[in-house]
Amino acid sequence: MSDEFWESVAKFDEVLKKFNKIHNLTNYKDIKPVALDSIEPIKFLDFKPKVCVDVGSGAGFPAIFLAMILDECEFHLYEPIAKKSSFLSYAALSLNLQNITVHSGKIENCDKIKADLITSRALMNTADLIKICQGFYDENTTFLLYKGSNAKFEIEELKCDKQIYCQNERNYVVLKRLK
Repeated sequence: MSDEFWESVAKFDEVLKKFNKIHNLTNYKDIKPVALDSIEPIKFLDFKPKVCVDVGSGAGFPAIFLAMILDECEFHLYEPIAKKSSFLSYAALSLNLQNITVHSGKIENCDKIKADLITSRALMNTADLIKICQGFYDENTTFLLYKGSNAKFEIEELKCDKQIYCQNERNYVVLKRLK
């Protein structure tokens, strides 16, 4: 990764620590492994998305770090908890990430847009996530899900192309051509 990326990560870390003192968004002390975990899937994504939807964005993982690299992609971050969506807006502004739009609300209650890529990190069961994303995807959308040890069991019943990339404790689940 470029020096510019790591400078942005350091700036994000400053903003996060400042916010975290008041709002307790996350327990991470070292943001570098989180950034690396967030961007790892870029190595095996076989396309450059134009529109990405991140569901349950929380403290911005993976979307903020992906948006730093995929700067040609329009990112839509959906976060229903006000303190978290406020943080996301503040972080995007502080980092001058003009490719990020924060939606303060549950994705299932928001206006629908078609995404090329839908991401989510350890939010909920995969089948439930797909259900709440109705209207945001079609047969050309790729889901990129950051999962733990139950990933294989969560996707075995799904009717789609599926692949799991494993790195350390993380399972990156890629779903395509959902039916």
